Amino acid sequence: MKIKSANFLVSNSDYRKCPDDKKPEFAFIGRSNVGKSSLINALTERKSLAKVSGKPGKTQLINHFEINDSWYLVDLPGYGWAKVSKTSRSEFGKIITGYLVRRETLVTTFILIDIRLEPQKIDREFIQWMGENEIPFVILFTKADKLTRNKVNQNMARWAQVLAESWEELPDMLPTSAVSKQGREEVLDFIDRCIEV
Repeated sequence: MKIKSANFLVSNSDYRKCPDDKKPEFAFIGRSNVGKSSLINALTERKSLAKVSGKPGKTQLINHFEINDSWYLVDLPGYGWAKVSKTSRSEFGKIITGYLVRRETLVTTFILIDIRLEPQKIDREFIQWMGENEIPFVILFTKADKLTRNKVNQNMARWAQVLAESWEELPDMLPTSAVSKQGREEVLDFIDRCIEV
């Protein structure tokens, strides 16, 4: 897929106020410091489409970006240790849950995980919750450029091992890098295939 246009459309705190033109949506979510904005910018080849911040937890709303006038890339608030109050964290939870569970035009959610870290409890719990709610997802491991290819493969194998403890069939998993653009074509091809179905 070639990205010809990528434009910010709207931010919302309620899935019911999101665009209602029935275009397919692909959501991106992850812990607050996983490099989500950088990856979105790398995928779309737009340097500042999604705001990159040194402060984790910057995304606090459901952000819709219209891609090629045919589908939406949806940037969701991060989960995890964002330095915000418990009340705000609870609000983020409601925003995320409402969107993921009830958004009918959502095709797939990309869960972003830092490849450099051991499997974290919060990521495992979120993946489990997605499975329990039967929400389709793909795992994108970020920051693959920070490790050797061997180490990336080892860490992905570790995740596969952890997930195999509770999953009969493992989800798709891809290593990515906002710096080297690794995984970019694979993610866009995946989206392309989903749209064509």
